[in-house]
Amino acid sequence: MAAIGASEKSLDLIFCRDYVFQIPVYQRPYAWELEQVEALLDDLLDAMGQGDHEPYFLGSIVLIKQDGMPECEVVDGQQRLTTLIMLLCAIRELASGRWSDDLDQRIRQREDVVSKRPQVLGLRLRDMDQEFFHEYVQKKGGIKQLIDQSPSTNTDSQERIAENVKHLYREVKRLGKKKYRKLASFVIERCYLVVVTTNNPSSAHRIFSVMNDRGLDLSPTDILKADITGKIDKRSRSAYAEKWEREENQIGRERFIALFSHIRMIHTKEKPRRNLHDEFQEGVLRNMAGEEFIDKLLVPYALAYEKAVGRNEDQVPREVRPYLKHLSRLDNVDWIPPVMQLFFEPPPKEQDLIECVRGLERLAYGLFILRANVNRRITRYASVTSAIQGLKMKKIRKSLELDEDEKRSIIESLDGPVYTLARVRMPLLLRLDGLLASGEATYERSTVTIEHVLPQKPEENSEWIKWFPDDDERAEWTHRLANLVLLSWRKNMQASNQEFSKKKKQYFQQEGIPTFPLTTDVINERKWTPKVLRARQTRLVDKLASEWRLR
Repeated sequence: MAAIGASEKSLDLIFCRDYVFQIPVYQRPYAWELEQVEALLDDLLDAMGQGDHEPYFLGSIVLIKQDGMPECEVVDGQQRLTTLIMLLCAIRELASGRWSDDLDQRIRQREDVVSKRPQVLGLRLRDMDQEFFHEYVQKKGGIKQLIDQSPSTNTDSQERIAENVKHLYREVKRLGKKKYRKLASFVIERCYLVVVTTNNPSSAHRIFSVMNDRGLDLSPTDILKADITGKIDKRSRSAYAEKWEREENQIGRERFIALFSHIRMIHTKEKPRRNLHDEFQEGVLRNMAGEEFIDKLLVPYALAYEKAVGRNEDQVPREVRPYLKHLSRLDNVDWIPPVMQLFFEPPPKEQDLIECVRGLERLAYGLFILRANVNRRITRYASVTSAIQGLKMKKIRKSLELDEDEKRSIIESLDGPVYTLARVRMPLLLRLDGLLASGEATYERSTVTIEHVLPQKPEENSEWIKWFPDDDERAEWTHRLANLVLLSWRKNMQASNQEFSKKKKQYFQQEGIPTFPLTTDVINERKWTPKVLRARQTRLVDKLASEWRLR
């Protein structure tokens, strides 16, 4: 029979010899983007700044672990454990003396000659990533080596590790010695995880499934419904409950919860710090009767939300629809509250609405390309929302502007290795492809993939090597806009290394016709040389710069 245990443990009792974490081969690779890493660091700093001594919970992890044995397989919690180790490694790199040594002891327990225990790494990733992770993160001096040498990465997971640990190192350094020492102590002493262990793999996976099952538990909106409708006079309560349920059924349960999060953001214009129910009560419902909320906020905002996410297209001006489609491809939803406010009563004139949505799309893509963190996005969008609430076009235009430094940085990113920006590359290429389609805004494809024209690893003695004999020049062009095209079918890894003429004919076309405008220039070229790429790069970057008024 499976033995199951669960307990709250501080990281001081987790990053020690009692636990040697192994990421099993069946687990997905490390995949956190900067977004999640920044959110974790911001949350830790916020909690540290509260000044109380309450434990700060980081969620739960599920382990397969035999009694009395430190070795354990991580069934759930890989992303958090890996990122926390990366944070401690970043602090260790900047610290010195005992601070550095004691943090190192939690990252990799040193050899103990008395008990004859060898050095042990507290966390081992999957085999294909562990060597990189140890060399450039876990090993003392590894992060500085990573920054100085920029070694090549062989997997997306290694790219994420390199990007995230560099970011953590920069942010920790910015804190200064006093604050990053305080952060290290806070993480070790006051941060807790709920550790769920079992000695049976099947049991572990059942626990994981149950813990991640959405089910139909009471949602924050269910509780808010009880609070709000419960205070309405009995004679009207049923009618208002029906209004509420009609909106929820129309939107859907998950979207309905998101709607309330967006309404909260519109009113508070701050990053969520507590649960939705409490913040909604304080930020939205204070001094507002239930009837007033449902009639004047819930119903009109629900309609505005449906328009913003493209579910009521017939009620949205045709010129606005493409920009909403572009926005929907972004990896965040922070742009939704200002768009909802635009569609909220009374809406601006149609031409002003078109101008506002277009400007918001420009701002949103600019922040997206710059990888602006959630705090920066919330601040910018809150300013836009406030201006929209005032219905003064002059203030709205000013709130939507990008400054000159932002414009310059966006152009630099567009002119750089955009393929390495994992979350940016697909929305950006689809946006560019729409521009090249002479106004066609979107393409509905069941499968869209990105392909390098010049292969990432061309074969020796191929024409690719003849056109790009210099390794550095070839590496410089591989991941830039000019070398990327979209395909409407899955990649064929063997075909991707074919010679240029065969690749054009067999790979970039279906029945002799390019499937995306972005491929047209490629089809028309006889050779794929640095000269061709330079001209194409200039043309593509100029196209985006013109659309978004970056120059």
